[in-house]
This record gives sequence, C-alpha cells and structure tokens, in this order.
Amino acid sequence: MNSASDEFEVRWSPRSRRDLKRLDRPDQGRVVDAMERFARTGAGDVVRLTDVTPPEYRLRAGSLRVRFARDREHRVLHVLRVLPRGKAYR
Repeated sequence: MNSASDEFEVRWSPRSRRDLKRLDRPDQGRVVDAMERFARTGAGDVVRLTDVTPPEYRLRAGSLRVRFARDREHRVLHVLRVLPRGKAYR
C-alpha cells in the first residue's frame, strides 16, 4: 500500500471537464474512479504515448481513454482529454 506521500493530485483541464460532461453517468464514474485509483495506487492500464513531447500517458477506462501528463516533482496528474478509443490517438 502506498503512503499518502506517494499519492498524486488529479487536476482536470477545462477541456477534459467538457469531455467528461459529454459522457453518461456510468462512464463518468468509471473514468473518475480509474483516474483516482491510479493517482492513489499507481494501478491501472497506463502506457506512455510514443512520439509525444512533452511526455503524455493514457489510462484505459473501459472503451474510453484518459490522456494525461505527469508532474512527478509536484505530485500532480494533469488530465488533458477523455475520449473514446478511436479518437484518443489522433
């Protein structure tokens, strides 16, 4: 189990908030739960995206993908987008 000092804070960009609002309630909950679980424990299907600078990551939440940047120094995950799988990598 991670200590509180190992946890990251999740910050949602205005664009990611709009993406989230467009989803139905169950999908919204699934995305928020997956992101919070990753911030707390590091658990989740996360991959660093290739050929993206500065580095970005994606978290899989069912058929949705959460794109985010990680600020290790300040312990913050900056959520950039929440998109269906087909649109997440364009």
